[in-house]
Amino acid sequence: MTAARFQIQIDDAEIEDLRRRLEATRWPDQVGDDWIYGTPVGYLRNLCRYWAQEFDWRAAEQRLNAFDQFTIELDQSRLHFIHQRSSHHDAQPLLITHGWPGSITEFVKIIEPLTQPERHGGEPGDAFHVICPSIPGYGFSAAPRKPGFHARACAALFAKLMVNLGYPRYFAQGGDWGSAVTTWLAALDPDHVAGIHLNLVFSGPPGNGDAMAGVTDVEARRLTDQRERMRNEVGYQHIQGTKPQTLGYSLNDSPAGLAAWIVEKFHGWSQHSGDHESVISRDEILTNISVYWFTGTATSAARLYFENRRYGDDPAAPERVEVPTSVSMFPGELYLPPRVWVERQYNLVHWFEPARGGHFAAMEAPDELVADIRGAFRTLR
Repeated sequence: MTAARFQIQIDDAEIEDLRRRLEATRWPDQVGDDWIYGTPVGYLRNLCRYWAQEFDWRAAEQRLNAFDQFTIELDQSRLHFIHQRSSHHDAQPLLITHGWPGSITEFVKIIEPLTQPERHGGEPGDAFHVICPSIPGYGFSAAPRKPGFHARACAALFAKLMVNLGYPRYFAQGGDWGSAVTTWLAALDPDHVAGIHLNLVFSGPPGNGDAMAGVTDVEARRLTDQRERMRNEVGYQHIQGTKPQTLGYSLNDSPAGLAAWIVEKFHGWSQHSGDHESVISRDEILTNISVYWFTGTATSAARLYFENRRYGDDPAAPERVEVPTSVSMFPGELYLPPRVWVERQYNLVHWFEPARGGHFAAMEAPDELVADIRGAFRTLR
C-alpha cells in the first residue's frame, strides 16, 4: 500500500465549539487538599480558561505539521504516522511508540535531535529516520472496528508498517503502552528488529524461587516506595480496563472532563516539586489534550486497556526477548524493576539511570532520553 501525505487541519467551527463547551462547564464542588481527591477545581478552572481564551491551537497545529506526516491503509484500517527522514544517508530507521495519556505530541522535542543530531550537540553518525505512529484509536489513526486489538496486535501492525516503508532492519523505542508494543515487536519480528530501547519496563519477579534474590538494598527500597506511591494511582486502569465505554461518554462530551482526566496524570506521573507545569508546559499539555478532543478518541484510546486485559496474551508479555535491549530508568517513573528482573526477561545490553525525569521522558528530559537512545544503539548499527 502507498502512504498518502497528511496534514492536521481542524475546522474553525470545531475550535469555536470547544471554546463554547469550555465556557459552559458546570463545575463541581471540592473539599480537601489540592490533588488528593483528584484534579482540583481551582487549577482546572484556570487551565480551561486558558484553553478557551489564550491557547493557540493553530500554533500547535503548525508545530506538528512541521513534521512529515502520512496515512496508510493497513489491515483495513487507516494508520497515521510521522515519518521524518534524516538528511544523512547512513541514518538508521527508528520506530517510536507513544502511550496513554500521550500521543505523537510527546515527541516534538526529540524528533529533530534524532534525525539531525549535528544541530543538537550530536554526531551525524548517530542519525535516525524517525517513524512515530499514532496507535490505532489514538489521535489521527482510525479506531479498531472490532474487539481484540491489544498490544501484541499493535506490534504486528507496526511491523507491517516498517516493511511497507521499505525498512528490512530497524530499531524500536517506547514507554508506557509503547514499551509493551516495542517488547512485542522484538518478540514477533526479531529478524528485522536490530535493537530496542525502553524507558518503562514491566518486568516482574520470577514465578518461582526467591523474588528478591540479586535485588540490591537500593532497589528494594525503591520498590517499597513505588508501591506506596502507586497505591491510590491505579483506579484509572480498573475503569478503562473494565468499562471504557461508560467512561467515554463523559470524556467525549466534556472538554473540561477530558482535561481533568488527563492532566491528573501529567501532575502525578511527572517528576516535579509540586508544579508539573515547571517540567511540562501548559501549552504542551493542552496540545496533547486537544488532539484527543478534536479527534474524538478518548474512548477508543481508553479501550486499549480493556482489549489488553480481556483479549491479550497469557502471559501478557513475552517470557524472553533475545533482541538486544537497552533501558533508561528515569527516577520519577511509575515502576522501576530491579535490574536482575529485567535481565531475566530481556537480553539486556545497556542500562542507564538518568538524574531527572519521570513517566513523560520525551517531554520532561528530552536531552537525556535522546543521548541515551543514541548511545544505546551506537554499537548495534
